[in-house]
Amino acid sequence: MVPRVAVLFGFGINCDHETKAVFELVGAKAERVHVNRFVSGEADLSSYDILAVPGGFSFGDHLGSGRLLGNRMRFAMRQALMAFVDAGKPIIGICNGFQVLVKTGLLPGPQAGASPDFVQRGSLTLNDSGRYEDRWVTLEFDPESPCIWTKGMERMECPVRHGEGKYVMPSSEDLDRLAKQHQLTVRYVDPSIPVGKAITDEPLPYPLSPNGSMRNIAGVCDATGLVFGLMPHPEAIYARWLHPDHTRRPGTVSDGMDDWEGEGLQMFRNAVEYVNQRT
Repeated sequence: MVPRVAVLFGFGINCDHETKAVFELVGAKAERVHVNRFVSGEADLSSYDILAVPGGFSFGDHLGSGRLLGNRMRFAMRQALMAFVDAGKPIIGICNGFQVLVKTGLLPGPQAGASPDFVQRGSLTLNDSGRYEDRWVTLEFDPESPCIWTKGMERMECPVRHGEGKYVMPSSEDLDRLAKQHQLTVRYVDPSIPVGKAITDEPLPYPLSPNGSMRNIAGVCDATGLVFGLMPHPEAIYARWLHPDHTRRPGTVSDGMDDWEGEGLQMFRNAVEYVNQRT
């Protein structure tokens, strides 16, 4: 079986082609599906194994990034999304897609064992810098996270491209609950600190944290580990030569195509392998 991936597009989403391509690089069959096809019933979400909500500027970010598309999915695709998650199928939201999943209430979601309730528990708001950030950042992953997307991943460098990437929740207790359940899957870190020791709750200075997120959060998963969202763009480092310093880093590809794979591709492979193992 070849896993089928639905990659949403329409209304200003603009990273759909790249997202489709990276899934196909790791063995999936990906299809760009306009949101309205799911809303109208022309396309059936249950016929897919993975759902991806890519980055972009859905609905021009009017009323806040991800708000309008999030509402469209929360109300018009509610039953289909609930059935998809309850069936144990993975979902990823990248950048604007993360904003969408947070505003649908799919992330960080309810307690373990409960179906999606579409209650918004957090948000992504304006960067502390007061402007759009387009820069490379260093990420580190919680090795104890239940997230199937980040299995075996430790550290990665990839770009952010957002104006509203500051992850916030109403209280420290909300964040404590997610931390205890290892749902704070990926954080911005200082690259000068060794791998495994860099994750901290103390606010990092700009631009190590490009947006001022609470506890330096770059992405979260739900309690199942199947639904995952992050502000940085892993699809933008699917190959080593996409890194701006690739010729000065260990393992360069200047001498040929061997060892060409970038750090971000593993995230998509993890989901495809998860589906294959289940079937």
